[in-house]
Amino acid sequence: MSQSPQSLTQMLDQSEVRLFAGRSNPALAGSIAENLNIRLEETHVSRFSNDNLFVQLGASVRGRVVYIVQSLVPPVSDHLVELLMMLDIAKSAAAREIHAVIPYFSYARSDKKDAPRISITARLVADLLHTAGATHIMTMTLHSPQVHGFFSIPADPLTARGLFADYFLPQQFNPDDTIVVAPDMGSAKSAARFADMLGLGVATANKTRIDDTRVHYGGLIGRQVSGFKRAIIHDDEIATGGTIVELTRLLVEHGLEEVSVLCTHGVFLRGGLERLEAVPEIKEIVTTDTVPQKVNPGSKLVVLSTGPIFAGAIRQNYYHRSIGELFDFGDRTQLDEL
Repeated sequence: MSQSPQSLTQMLDQSEVRLFAGRSNPALAGSIAENLNIRLEETHVSRFSNDNLFVQLGASVRGRVVYIVQSLVPPVSDHLVELLMMLDIAKSAAAREIHAVIPYFSYARSDKKDAPRISITARLVADLLHTAGATHIMTMTLHSPQVHGFFSIPADPLTARGLFADYFLPQQFNPDDTIVVAPDMGSAKSAARFADMLGLGVATANKTRIDDTRVHYGGLIGRQVSGFKRAIIHDDEIATGGTIVELTRLLVEHGLEEVSVLCTHGVFLRGGLERLEAVPEIKEIVTTDTVPQKVNPGSKLVVLSTGPIFAGAIRQNYYHRSIGELFDFGDRTQLDEL
């Protein structure tokens, strides 16, 4: 990720800006504050005896530019209501601008009506955020890019692709023995852009989802993986890990010996991380801190911080500059997320 010297050094006016965080990801919020060199203001959250949430912002927001950081991680409903309340508080207290910074927007998976009598929940949540008071949304790598269009207010989906490239580039891969693999057609375009940054080829797997935890692969399409020794599986998020385990099995059947797994959002539910770490061919699992992570001794998990990315985007937003200027991927002048 490339940033101009001006964007790195220009300070935010602490008297004009307020940065708050919900309880979902305090470590990332702290990293954003540190990279911006401003205070992370206090937020007081408790529960009444009837289980209702009580939320109070710990600093005045009148006439100020307010940024509220909250990932929609489990318990998702609690964290969503907490965010809506914080937005409503800022709106009611006469904040000038209210920016919802949502590193992981989990409802981006609920992007279509594929069964009778169900909600397109991503659109519903987008409407709720606007109604609660948000004047702008900032997030990272939506599971379904079309969700961007559900917001009736400005929305900036950022990308961690440059962060992953900075991690993998020093390994100096041989394009004759390493290939990037997209687990499905939905992630093929992003995986191809990432592969281009590393100077590698790309293959896309043909996936059919059976249910929430099971998938079936009918083979690989595009460039074949036969003859390669190592694969980098590129995904936007991993929940239970079933997709990646099944895809790794398929890659091993094609003769690959080693797999690196990367995903922006490491949700890792129902033993998902343990399931991945138990596969001997998987050597590392690289993710970011959009979802809080705990790295145990001996773990294959590597966590990259998105704090500088969000801080840079907030700084660009505050000074009314293009957020796209933060991302310079060589001859790629546009991102699929921006």
